[in-house]
Amino acid sequence: MAQGRSIAYILFEDDPHTMMRTGLAGGIGLVAAPIVFALAAYPETFELSWNQGRGGALFAMAFAVAELAMLRVDITIRRLIWCAPIAALGIVYVILSDNGLRDYIAGIATSSGIELPISWVWMWDLGIITVIMVATLAGLLGRRWVRLAPAGPIFLGGSALILGLDAYFPYDSLGPLQYVVPYMVDLNVWLVTVFDLGTAIARDNLMFLNGDHGRFALQVFWPSAGVHSIIIYSLVMMAFLLKMRIPGGRKAAWFAIGIIGTITVNVIRIFLLSWYALKVTANAEKWEEFHSVAGEIMFLPWLFAFIVIVMILETRRIKRLDAQAQRT
Repeated sequence: MAQGRSIAYILFEDDPHTMMRTGLAGGIGLVAAPIVFALAAYPETFELSWNQGRGGALFAMAFAVAELAMLRVDITIRRLIWCAPIAALGIVYVILSDNGLRDYIAGIATSSGIELPISWVWMWDLGIITVIMVATLAGLLGRRWVRLAPAGPIFLGGSALILGLDAYFPYDSLGPLQYVVPYMVDLNVWLVTVFDLGTAIARDNLMFLNGDHGRFALQVFWPSAGVHSIIIYSLVMMAFLLKMRIPGGRKAAWFAIGIIGTITVNVIRIFLLSWYALKVTANAEKWEEFHSVAGEIMFLPWLFAFIVIVMILETRRIKRLDAQAQRT
């Protein structure tokens, strides 16, 4: 295998005889168009909090664009023409959503007795964007999109699924996902004690903190404990690993390392939330502002960086093995 071949060719199962053409750039533009338009027209909707905005859609777009950019496939002008109305439909949805449709959906949640209407609203938003992205990728790549570029839709669809679970089973009502929370709370209390940040007491999913700015009670539910990030990581990482041309044992090892890393990120996040209450402010409103973005600021860059690291290291390994084979 030639040293100059791309990461996509080395790692992914693709037709070695096809070459990237200008149509691929047009396809990337169509996939990104609805999200880019939303960012330009309604930037206030891109909060990074996992259940308060479209921030996650930016990372989904990055996954989709990265996968498409590394492919060596031919996208014809006819396919671009077919997909242009789909992208336009996505833009129309964004306009409607931010001009009354989102309020209508929120009203349905309220009338239906859904306890967390905000999760319900963004579930529909990310779900519809997922459908638009899937339809665009399917139009561009045909059935091959599932094998060639699944990470973006999986990330978005997984996020919508988590929001649906949060809307229909709020707080601690979803027992299996809440099971691990007390262990995370106990670990965090231990860390607070080890670093001598203040007083911390655990009681099931509750933490009672007492620091420089007074007392603060923190109740942890499964999304805040990072269970949703483990689910999303698993979905996205499996999409990448299944199409990477590396042995099954290495795939399992990389997946396990990523799980450990994701759990570590969640532990650090909960610890930082405690530190913020103990050392920065015990004001509930200011603490909530920090809490609303702390998780995504840490998890999403970690997920993206880990996938890039895996791809780089595996590419180097395959090139090294190929060079050794040529010498022998």
